[in-house]
Amino acid sequence: MLITVNGKETELDGEVNITGLLNQGYVEMQEYVTVQVNETIVPREEYNSFIIKDGDIIEFLYYMGGGSR
Repeated sequence: MLITVNGKETELDGEVNITGLLNQGYVEMQEYVTVQVNETIVPREEYNSFIIKDGDIIEFLYYMGGGSR
């Protein structure tokens, strides 16, 4: 199956959920990442049940806090 991960086409061998994809090394700090699939943010509690499908576009997003001086 062919998907896009952070703008790069990637081929997967079989079915995988978001947790499995995270465990394949696409991100270093899983506890800080937000996952977006086809422009929709997936709630963390759905990572185990959310199955990636052929053609999906996945983005791993990190939100940075900050403020003014």
